Amino acid sequence: MHINWKSTILCTFLIGISVFNYSASIPDEGMYPLSDLNRAGLKKAGLKINEKDIYNPGQVGLVDALVQVSGCTGSFVSTNGLIITNHHCAFSAVQLASTPQFNYLENGFVANSREQEIEAKGLTIRITDSYEDVSKHVLEAVATISDPAQRINIISQKRAEIAKQAEAADPSIKAEVSEMFIGKSYVLFRYKTIEDVRLVYIPRQDIGEFGGETDNWVWPRHTGDFSFLRAYVAPDGSSAKYSKTNVPYKPKKHLKINPQGVNENDFVFILGYPGHTFRHRPAQYMEYQQKYLLPYTSELYDFQNQQMTLAGKDSKVTELALATRIKRNANVMKNYRGKLKGLRNIDLISTKKQEDEALTQFIHSKPELKARYSSLMQDIDQHYQLVFSDAERELWFNNIYSGIRLLQVSSVLNAFRQAIAQQGTIQAQQQVFDLNIEKVRKQLDGYYESYNTLVDKNIAGHLFANAYALNGKNTIQFIANKNFKSADESRNFIQNAIADSKLNSKESAINEILKDAKSLLGYSDDLLRLETELEKELKPFYTEQKRRDGVLNKLMGDYVAVKEIYQDKNFIPDANSTLRLTFGNIRGYHPVDATYLAPFTTVKGLIEKGNSGDEEFVYPTAIKDAWLAKNFGAYFKKELNDVPVNILYNMDTTGGNSGSPIMNAYGELIGVNFDRSYDATINDFAWNESYSRSIGVDIRYVLWIADKIDNAQFILKEMGI
Repeated sequence: MHINWKSTILCTFLIGISVFNYSASIPDEGMYPLSDLNRAGLKKAGLKINEKDIYNPGQVGLVDALVQVSGCTGSFVSTNGLIITNHHCAFSAVQLASTPQFNYLENGFVANSREQEIEAKGLTIRITDSYEDVSKHVLEAVATISDPAQRINIISQKRAEIAKQAEAADPSIKAEVSEMFIGKSYVLFRYKTIEDVRLVYIPRQDIGEFGGETDNWVWPRHTGDFSFLRAYVAPDGSSAKYSKTNVPYKPKKHLKINPQGVNENDFVFILGYPGHTFRHRPAQYMEYQQKYLLPYTSELYDFQNQQMTLAGKDSKVTELALATRIKRNANVMKNYRGKLKGLRNIDLISTKKQEDEALTQFIHSKPELKARYSSLMQDIDQHYQLVFSDAERELWFNNIYSGIRLLQVSSVLNAFRQAIAQQGTIQAQQQVFDLNIEKVRKQLDGYYESYNTLVDKNIAGHLFANAYALNGKNTIQFIANKNFKSADESRNFIQNAIADSKLNSKESAINEILKDAKSLLGYSDDLLRLETELEKELKPFYTEQKRRDGVLNKLMGDYVAVKEIYQDKNFIPDANSTLRLTFGNIRGYHPVDATYLAPFTTVKGLIEKGNSGDEEFVYPTAIKDAWLAKNFGAYFKKELNDVPVNILYNMDTTGGNSGSPIMNAYGELIGVNFDRSYDATINDFAWNESYSRSIGVDIRYVLWIADKIDNAQFILKEMGI
């Protein structure tokens, strides 16, 4: 798990299907690829419509209402491109649209006409057009390749080549070849992209984020985590960037809203774009998560958020600028701590070890398997022992750029300087500068949007002090070469480099350093020199990581292949941000002894939380007024004697399913998925019906808030309520 920042930045300066077969118990874990819905047992589980009404190649189905909104899911709910997704999925765009004078994050936003809709900066929409298995083409390219680094390079090149060919055949699509099973199967996905997305209706923060981080990943929950967006295209129907002349997109399909919602034990299903799961991995992978990645990342993000929260205490401008970073960090941090708790509670490492030992015995019991896989489990162990040996160094490298904004800025400028310096004449240098300066400025704008000097200094100081303490195979060599006498000296060095750099000011960086090619080539400081030293050490690090990725790719391909034989079935592929279906029932659970958590929460429960006095449980007074007046409208649930707020269900979801539509047995929208219970954060590694629960906002609460609290009746009218 690593990110090659440098190669990403250098790329800026370029001048001038029935693929998977498996059986399913009901309910069972599984994020099913669309090609095998007929094997999922949906009818037996309770589906009342035909499976082909969901997905039928060449015909319109429910899947045509699905969209990918950046890293989330959404769905069309009108003929005019109206999309429902989560509040937290639109959060960054709302933040970018907000100012201290017009604080849409805090106060919400309602567009009563198309003209009032606001550009959702940074958001794009992807719609799955089609897909096909290309495993044969990819694997044939490496059939005779034994070198791990060469293997991973060729696989990457082949995937890119296939995608490029697909885009050449149909310029209206974007193509990606996704790895369904590591080292084993690959699928070409064709996507339609919509670039003009607008904010339509965003509930205020004390609705959309009610409970804040206290309630995040927790049940019972009372959060109105929903937002409405609209997709726009050019008048001819083609994808186009934001323009006043654009028109609402006309989807092939939109979902029908069922304002009656659901009851306990009702069958439900979700379509969405789940991120990544890692269930088909050996014990050593779980050990790496539990001992290294999860604790390191959660502790680092905790420290970062403390610094950003302090910086925003006395400045609303700073608070808004850092809001998205804080929210993303906090979400990951709590998720990772939940995973740690889950790994320990179910002792997944021991379980995986037992499974792997049984697999080893199976391999050696079959002559044909022993001939091919006799050293497989030993090779996997050797690979991970190497990973463990320098895991702290790897994690430090993986977080150094993302943690320190001015290092990212320095990396951009150093790469730009390098591209310019390679030119032979002053005129050629200026020409390269002129051709690329707008791209560079745009890239820097993204970094400076969430930059704060004090935050950067404190995070950098923390990371450099930690690096000083690393030794042996984990030594950060460019820091060791400076012969610091203490962690404080290492901390002070980076903090002084940041404080003294002209990059500290966006205005200085843009107007002075990036004035022209001569100014850029003539400027240097400790921060730029430090980034150059860091980059030199990163080059061999990335080379070794790529070699390890190649080794793991082959090992995991073999591991999955032999496990399929051992278990006498094919697996459901791990989630990989491609369109999947999961199903289950509205259902509570027993998280601990003598405790049952029911599957619905109510407005009454929201008000009770508000009585605590905690600022995270503040809510609009209009909610209490409407509740006391019993102004429930058509959204009242008799069994609860109240309006239901959130719902709980035993479906198999993960990151990326945020915003996924929850549908009833007839394919009608009855809620929007947004979270999992704390016990279910371990879903990425293991799913179990007894504790894996996901959380959604009940459509009745969405409609009640729109109707009775925010006076957004136009939304209801457009959706046909």
